[in-house]
Amino acid sequence: MRITMIGSGYVGLVSGACFADFGHDVTCVDLNEQKISALKNGQIPIFEPGLEALVSENAKAGRLTFTTDLAPAVASAEVVFIGVGTPSRRGDGHADLSYVYAAAADIARAVTGFTVVVTKSTVPVGTGDEVERIIRETNPSADVVVVSNPEFLREGAAIEDFKKPDRIVIGLEDERAREVMSDVYRPLYLNQAPLMFTGRRTAELIKYAGNAFLAMKITFINEMADLCERTGANVQDVARGIGLDGRIGSKFLNAGPGYGGSCFPKDTLALVKTGQDYDAPLRLVEATVEVNDRRKRAMGRKIITAMGGNVRGKTIGILGLTFKPNTDDMRDAPSIAIVQALQDAGAKIRAFDPEGIEMAKQVINNIEYADDAYGVANGADGLVLVTEWSAFRGLDLKRLRAAMNGDTFVDLRNVYRQKEAEAAGFSYTSIGRPTGADQSVGTIAAE
Repeated sequence: MRITMIGSGYVGLVSGACFADFGHDVTCVDLNEQKISALKNGQIPIFEPGLEALVSENAKAGRLTFTTDLAPAVASAEVVFIGVGTPSRRGDGHADLSYVYAAAADIARAVTGFTVVVTKSTVPVGTGDEVERIIRETNPSADVVVVSNPEFLREGAAIEDFKKPDRIVIGLEDERAREVMSDVYRPLYLNQAPLMFTGRRTAELIKYAGNAFLAMKITFINEMADLCERTGANVQDVARGIGLDGRIGSKFLNAGPGYGGSCFPKDTLALVKTGQDYDAPLRLVEATVEVNDRRKRAMGRKIITAMGGNVRGKTIGILGLTFKPNTDDMRDAPSIAIVQALQDAGAKIRAFDPEGIEMAKQVINNIEYADDAYGVANGADGLVLVTEWSAFRGLDLKRLRAAMNGDTFVDLRNVYRQKEAEAAGFSYTSIGRPTGADQSVGTIAAE
């Protein structure tokens, strides 16, 4: 099929490359000339494992092309996806839909023949209705069907998620789109990926509801971690104990410094605002947003306490800056609030991240960057593990300690155990685990 993807950011580029890999002819459109020029030269603007090779292979095969010229790309397409950004709007937290609506108007002016227009961007309930209205108003003669097809991609595992999805949600109001969208995703039938057809508004809400639920799971286990610290329980065993219940599941139950990234923060906030607009307040989601924001700041205080209550003039090493491993995304990363809290208390910061340093430089000021974890530790008074990159899971703790002036190690991802850290000479602090007790995860006795 001939597919055009409006927007060549994270969602648009990953989706476009994967569709091309399925055998479709895909054109990615973006108004940013510098980005398109870079993509034509094989330069990928984001870090996502496997994406560079996927784009290169399909571009060489002629199935994936890039352009800034929207009109011909839309005119020749059978399906046009809208994959532009929907950031939180300043002032009220609503999703900023200006890019979506601008794309809808541009599509309306360029479309020829029967075309399915698909919102791939994360958008609030009712956005498809407005996209349809804009297209009808701009071009009354347009033969267009508007569909919602939200993405469910995890940064760091996006290609795997796209090709082996848990589900494919397609929201439509016109049955003519059903066959077209089935053809778009036909290559996934071999993987038996469930194709779920719903109403358009339902599909829009599924995306937000899913992200909000996962954000609540993260926030719940973080609050349990605080309780564990005060009662002497082990949050990892608690998480395992409840996660073995099939009704709960084990995923998203890793205690840490709070969630961040491009989805959970803005989507939970947008869902809260939607609930308010429809006079259906979402109290659990509201609490999740508030608790998560507080937690990030609290991590800074936790580090200061671990270092004796005063960090003025001290050098603190930060291991990991991105909101999660295997991405360079710094949007709403916990490290931002943590570094700010430490700097406000007078600390000097030195950091390393395997992929996120260039992005970090755009949002964090006045910190020194090292070339690796051992460079971070050199002369530091304290060390903080913020992001659980694989590169930080097997560090030589004795070598780290020998390079430092101080002995504080704060592990915000529970990567290490207290016994091994103390054996290397550290004063060790983790999340939700009792001090001095065996911090290994409990085992299940054989029956």
